Amino acid sequence: MILRLLSVLSILLLAVNGQAQRADTTQTPVRTIEVGNVDVLPAALDTKSWLLTDQDIQTELEGAVQNLYNFKFDKAEKQFRSLRRRYPHHPMPYFLLGLSTWWKIIPTNLQTKQYDKIFYAYMDTAASYGEKLYEADNKNYEACFFLAAAYGFAAHLHGERHDMAKAVVGGKRALEYLNKSREANGLSPEFLFGQGLVNYYAVWIGDNYPLLKPVLLFFPRGNRSLGIEQLKTVAETGFYTGLESRYFLMKILMNEENKPAEAVPVARYLATNYPDNAYFQRFYALSCFNTRNFRECERVSREILDKLNRGMPGYEAISGRYATYYLGWVMQNRYKDLEKAADYYRRCIVFAESTGETNSFYYLDANLNLANFAVQDGDVKSALRYYKVVNDKAERKSEMYQEARAYLSNNKRS
Repeated sequence: MILRLLSVLSILLLAVNGQAQRADTTQTPVRTIEVGNVDVLPAALDTKSWLLTDQDIQTELEGAVQNLYNFKFDKAEKQFRSLRRRYPHHPMPYFLLGLSTWWKIIPTNLQTKQYDKIFYAYMDTAASYGEKLYEADNKNYEACFFLAAAYGFAAHLHGERHDMAKAVVGGKRALEYLNKSREANGLSPEFLFGQGLVNYYAVWIGDNYPLLKPVLLFFPRGNRSLGIEQLKTVAETGFYTGLESRYFLMKILMNEENKPAEAVPVARYLATNYPDNAYFQRFYALSCFNTRNFRECERVSREILDKLNRGMPGYEAISGRYATYYLGWVMQNRYKDLEKAADYYRRCIVFAESTGETNSFYYLDANLNLANFAVQDGDVKSALRYYKVVNDKAERKSEMYQEARAYLSNNKRS
């Protein structure tokens, strides 16, 4: 967890759930600002040429945005490339193509590097054209939006890839352009997205990790409740960033705020409206499991496995690990069918091992349950095998470890 937070500190705009590296605080600090909700329309601002607020463009791209988040990438990218042909020197089409590539990476928990080069190329191109627009007019807040977004997303992935020099530089640039775009809040809800993230996480990190507070001096002050309200506003009214806001709200409510009941409606909305988005589906299954809606959790988990078996985009081992664990638990505790439960737990273990996630709770609990089943069946050999996995990988203070350790100690001669 600490690794994730350090990446947040260096990329704070969009890398709020990234992997960690230590930020270089010897660099020139970003000026401390109060990120507020400034609904002020800049005087005499010409926005006629902005694609971001063009209603005709939004109407044209509505289907493409829906396809992107429903993992119909080919259809979405076809429309984005059409936009690029008409606006080859504007950052929007390149950013949207980069965003589509980003969502090909997300279901793997950002592990796959298959799309890195093309992702960076799109975001770098978006930033390049954004810089040209800003150089021509330093009141072009549309350019600031795309610059903040492009630099922020790229910084996030650089952090994931342990390239902190690029992550920190990109994160600072993202924050600089976010600050410059504040005056445009009244023009479009899109501008509130990054500000909502900064407002929330700048406070959350300090509240939960006091030792990191000195590093936060290099970043904008925040307002946790305002950040959530800003994300809710964008979720309801944003076109390009509306779904990203729902995505972050879902994660914040479940993980940071520990409010699973409030996360469920957001997760349900995303999973229902974008049923082929593997990430949305597995998060909805998680939210149902955490709120004890096991019937719905079972239904969604079966859907996930079916789509995985059909080879649908985004459905891979990580989604399989989630779904098989939930189904194993349901079979064990609701239906008392230990044979089916054991089968699902074994499949969960295979999925986890295929992605190297052998320290995860699901992997360890699946082994623990299989050890318990073996004990019940009098199969000491199998019990020892499963308990040894738990003993080797579980946290030393956990109940899992204590149970495994006790069994292994009592069965040394076996």
